[in-house]
Amino acid sequence: MHGNLFYGCGTALVTPFRGNRVDFDALEGLIDWQLDSGADAVVALGTTGEPAAVTDSERSAIIECAAARCLHRAPLVVGTGSNDTRRAVAQSVEARRLGADTLLVVTPYYNRASRAGLIAHFNAVADSVDIPVIMYNVPARTGVNLDAETVAELAKHPNLCAVKEASGSLRQMTDLARACGDGVAIYCGNDDQIPAAMALGARGAISVAANIIPGVMSDMVSDWLRGEPKKCLDAQMEYLPLIRCLFDEVNPIPVKAALAMMGKIENTLRLPLCPLDAEKQEQLRREMKRMKLIS
Repeated sequence: MHGNLFYGCGTALVTPFRGNRVDFDALEGLIDWQLDSGADAVVALGTTGEPAAVTDSERSAIIECAAARCLHRAPLVVGTGSNDTRRAVAQSVEARRLGADTLLVVTPYYNRASRAGLIAHFNAVADSVDIPVIMYNVPARTGVNLDAETVAELAKHPNLCAVKEASGSLRQMTDLARACGDGVAIYCGNDDQIPAAMALGARGAISVAANIIPGVMSDMVSDWLRGEPKKCLDAQMEYLPLIRCLFDEVNPIPVKAALAMMGKIENTLRLPLCPLDAEKQEQLRREMKRMKLIS
């Protein structure tokens, strides 16, 4: 399974809404723009895609839409995690049926499962499909940390061959690289840590900022993979203020505001998420103007 994963930068795509409905015209436009700009993969229904706020029927339609746009162009990664293992399995099987190439499965949130529970959960999902599963560690949102020792144990399953590491801890990233070596493909889940992650052996990144600067983020990772680390680091430093603006509030609130400023989507989120407040929106607008993303 390891060889079926992508190298480079995958975009953690937003789910555009118009009023009370998913805006499929905007979704198709976003995917086409991403792929035309050099994105190496599209990640639908990850955290950035507000998966907890879409219905089962919307979920299926989003996957079908994304699979059709990505077909023969780039891998489609679909978020299928849940805090109910049965639901995570069902969503994973359905995503595979609808055209997902790879799954992104977050640690069960709220329940705060034990190590044994995490291992049983991920193995149940991996047993249900015949495609790669990227384990997703984002403890700030889930309340549980998937440590390096647990990842190494899970990696004994042939389908559990990658991890999106978004704890923000470089110590954890280092432990992960040391414990797993080439046995697990590591993807950086923090846009402000890409060169550091690549230096520790990451295969790429799954990026929020790529929603608005897909070419930049793809090139940043590709530069490192091509043996040009200084270009990667220079780009990281250049875009760091913008990246920080995108995380001034809970994701995907700022990135949706940015995409709306660019005319790509309507700035609509589903409760309990609310649009970016006026002060932070103005800070983001100034930074986007400085980077010449809007006029």
